[in-house]
Amino acid sequence: MSSEHGGLFGTGERGVFRRTLPPPEQTQERRLTRVLGLWQLTLVGVGAIIGAGIFSLAGAVAKEMAGPAVLVSFLVAGAASLCAAFAYAEFSGMVPRAGSSYTYGSAVLGELVGWVIGWDLLLEYTAIVAAVSIGMSGYVGYLLDTVGVHLPAWMLGAPGTGAGHKVDLIAALICVGVAWLLNRGTRTSARVDVVLTTIKILVVLLVVVVGLMQVRSANLTPFAPFGFGGAFAGAATVFFAVFGYDALSTAAEESVQARRHLPKAMMYSLAISMVLYVLACVVLTGMVHYTQIDPSGGFSAAFRTVGLGGVGAVVAVGAVLGIVTVSFSFMLGASRLWYALSRDGLMPRWFGELHPRRRVPHRATWIIGAASAVLAGVLPVQEAAQLTNIGVLFAFVIVSAAVVVIRYRRPDLPRGFRCPGMPVVPLLGVAFSVWLMSFLTAETWLRLGGWLLLGLVVYVVYGYRNTRRVLPGGSVDLADLSRLAGSDAALQPAPAAVESTTTKD
Repeated sequence: MSSEHGGLFGTGERGVFRRTLPPPEQTQERRLTRVLGLWQLTLVGVGAIIGAGIFSLAGAVAKEMAGPAVLVSFLVAGAASLCAAFAYAEFSGMVPRAGSSYTYGSAVLGELVGWVIGWDLLLEYTAIVAAVSIGMSGYVGYLLDTVGVHLPAWMLGAPGTGAGHKVDLIAALICVGVAWLLNRGTRTSARVDVVLTTIKILVVLLVVVVGLMQVRSANLTPFAPFGFGGAFAGAATVFFAVFGYDALSTAAEESVQARRHLPKAMMYSLAISMVLYVLACVVLTGMVHYTQIDPSGGFSAAFRTVGLGGVGAVVAVGAVLGIVTVSFSFMLGASRLWYALSRDGLMPRWFGELHPRRRVPHRATWIIGAASAVLAGVLPVQEAAQLTNIGVLFAFVIVSAAVVVIRYRRPDLPRGFRCPGMPVVPLLGVAFSVWLMSFLTAETWLRLGGWLLLGLVVYVVYGYRNTRRVLPGGSVDLADLSRLAGSDAALQPAPAAVESTTTKD
């Protein structure tokens, strides 16, 4: 490690902008298990992207902000997301490590930048688990109503979301249940996720095929009743529905051949999801007039309106099962991010300790499950979604800028994927992200500011000193990225270890 450029704001050992790149874990007890192939990674990505955004939030945005132009909202959000996805794909092909944009930022822009991103995403990933669980609880309520089970009003929603609502108990229980599933082990939970994601895709295809036959052109006019400004504001709200690949990249150390598979999985999952989103938006706003859309029941209520209540019930079941996969993917991302922060000394190592048998960060997972349960219980879905979006958009700005920096600083480094249209595409990602952030409310900005201020306090009081004990020295040579990028094979478990892991899980 170089000790040049000393001083607090330098890149030397004492500098907060020193570039850090932790070495691979040398002991099996501290190492995550590599079990995820390309197909599983793609389905994890699709599972993270398609969820409450299509089953719940699309209806809320169509009714309150965009009308049939909710289609434009998703297309704009998807375009912004694609620009950032190219940047993430390039980094994931260079730095196949847990931590996602935290690790990328630390390696290229410095420790303090990486910490700010990591701390930011801890909140945002936790908030999105809460947001999608809220969306799922609406479908659970729909299903219970269809079989004659009527729950007390106090447990059906956050305060202010309906008469008598005190807490969304169903959403809170979903968060805790997902934490339990993740703590069963990566192999076991990934298999469950693949099954549920497959069911979800089949349900969305059912919605599209059956729903297209019920579309009426009269329902699609006026196309933009709130103006295109409303559609653009809607894009800022639905954005969290199109960035699941960010959480996918946190599973790099559980991926087989991560350098090659992660970039492909990101592109495949985003492409599959956007096609399904576009078709579903046309179906939803074409079956019923936007003023008649039920924000909580979404597609199930729309099918009931056109006399297909049986299809609506099937969709509700699929939505409940499918939205679990979004919570799974983002809680997986949050726990692996916490693992990386603890591994690097920025947070106490206790949080990132792996379960001795299942080798998952079980303590972090349970804490995130509990925190997301609290948020899901007391926040309306729009507030939880906006809290998520501002943090992820902030991370997208930094990652998109960082990929430009490292491409021109070290164009020779091996890359499993190269962002096209350099530097135009990543700079468009920056511009798109800043533009979408401008549509978010002042309260959302204040919440983010308060959380980041708390993070700086944690860094000053604990992280700054402790990380220099764990990762001593100044900035790494960026050539180390090259050696790390080729380390996938070296980190593969031996056949006996794989067999042992399979038996234990």
